[in-house]
Amino acid sequence: MDPLSNYRTLVEKVDALCGRIAEEFGDHITCAKGCDGCCRYISVFPVEGAALAAALASLAPEERARVRENAATAPEAHCPLLAGGICLLYEARPLICRTQGMPLLLREESGKRIDFCPENFRGVGSLPGNAVVDLETLNTLLAGVNRLFVGDDAGEWPERVTIREALLRGGQ
Repeated sequence: MDPLSNYRTLVEKVDALCGRIAEEFGDHITCAKGCDGCCRYISVFPVEGAALAAALASLAPEERARVRENAATAPEAHCPLLAGGICLLYEARPLICRTQGMPLLLREESGKRIDFCPENFRGVGSLPGNAVVDLETLNTLLAGVNRLFVGDDAGEWPERVTIREALLRGGQ
């Protein structure tokens, strides 16, 4: 069995949800290729790091070397997957990247609120519940998928891994 199958299933569901939101509100979403203002240096769960490493390993050797070189030399504050404003492993990007710009339901001490890129959803008075990504639920699902991924070897894995670390360690 593919150790990343649960993660890939979750990615498919998130992509379907984001796709439905984009289809319904596409005129109000400005995120597009080259829009990289939210692309930052982040850490991810080991399962996402492994998915990035697997995507990297599937590239041709020249392309793999280019991505690894970019990861090694990218400025610390920026995502090491970015080159010229474009994600080098877009199809394998982590869940946080897939949901950027989408309306996210956040639960805070002061209550619930919807957050999204300030460039998106201008002039939209309200959003239906099915057009919002519940971030707490998504994070809970991702944490569960990660626990299944690391399994009995949890002590072998760091709690989080940076994208840079995943790219430089994986895809050899």
